[in-house]
Amino acid sequence: MAEHTVRSYDQELKMLAGKIAEMGGLAEGLVADSVTALVRMDTVLAQKVILTDARLDRLQREVEEKAILIIAKRQPMAMDLREIVAALRISNDLERVGDMAKNIGKRVIAINTNFGAKKLVIGVEHLADIALEQLKDVLDAFTARDDERALQVRKRDDEIDALYTSLFRELLTYMMEDPRNITICTHLLFCAKNIERIGDHATNIAETVHYVVTGEQLVEDRPKGDTSHLVNVEPAD
Repeated sequence: MAEHTVRSYDQELKMLAGKIAEMGGLAEGLVADSVTALVRMDTVLAQKVILTDARLDRLQREVEEKAILIIAKRQPMAMDLREIVAALRISNDLERVGDMAKNIGKRVIAINTNFGAKKLVIGVEHLADIALEQLKDVLDAFTARDDERALQVRKRDDEIDALYTSLFRELLTYMMEDPRNITICTHLLFCAKNIERIGDHATNIAETVHYVVTGEQLVEDRPKGDTSHLVNVEPAD
């Protein structure tokens, strides 16, 4: 970030970047906690995730207010303007990541049972590990303004999509094999979809990093591997 003749301007931009860093750390923590709550069927931790999401919402509003104020006061151009636009975009994506984590927490509370959970949750946990890695990598790429690393995150999005499709098929099979699995598997399908969406938001952030660094928008379609809408599971004999 270039130094400006008005020191307070630099401080405002650094404060904005600091808010994004705070949001990123909080969003990562919420996702990790929501998945831990799911794996352990820990309704207390799930409730904590739901309540903590409000803090992420407040930070997003603060970023929006500060960004608008900077634009009004400083009339930024070129790189400065891209930095501010990026902060607005990324704060929105991180706020949505928090919503996804909160949704998972709500599902944990709704399930509230250990019946068959251990075996059924393994695939969701693996999907979450990949999504969290993507989120961490892209936030590190934003901090370092590392376009190459950000683009790698974008390229790997189809891995999450493919895993989600595989998990979708697996959970449908469990439901058809044993009707007692239907309720928990339905909840887990919603959890898996929320995690897949977290991967999408990581990809959004990657595209924003590219915009900040290069000043160009990515115009080609992002790789997509979610074919869950094509899955056809035959009923068991």
